Amino acid sequence: MAIHAHKKGDESNDRLQQRFKKQVQKTGLLKMLRERSHRKKKPTRRLVRIRALKREGFREENRKKQFYSNM
Repeated sequence: MAIHAHKKGDESNDRLQQRFKKQVQKTGLLKMLRERSHRKKKPTRRLVRIRALKREGFREENRKKQFYSNM
């Protein structure tokens, strides 16, 4: 995944640098590298279950809000 930014005409170095930085951000390369830099522990079965129950609660609330629109 090579990212190139060549100078266009009489473009300033600052502008060239900004354009390159924008290209790098669009690829998401830095975000991915930061995430990889630290090993993440897998969530325990208990934590997965708690999160699932919490998600289901939020979904249930949203279903009620959809049905009763003036809540």
